[in-house]
Amino acid sequence: MGKPLTIKESDDEKLLMLKKQTGAKSKVEVLRIALNLLELDIAKKDRIKRWKKSAKIVGDSGLKVLNEFNNNSERFKNLP
Repeated sequence: MGKPLTIKESDDEKLLMLKKQTGAKSKVEVLRIALNLLELDIAKKDRIKRWKKSAKIVGDSGLKVLNEFNNNSERFKNLP
């Protein structure tokens, strides 16, 4: 058996509105949908943090490689 949840009147109205809009069978289903969306949002924010960290690490080395392949590089001066 689940645990009881006390809901404010204004939140109950929002749940009923969302229940109608989502086609959920119950208010509990609305809450489950909301929790799933919240979990997805948190996972997305975590991925973005990891991407930013990775991009920062790779970004510095990428500039070095780009400069090596620049047409003015000494590396390509003797090519025909």
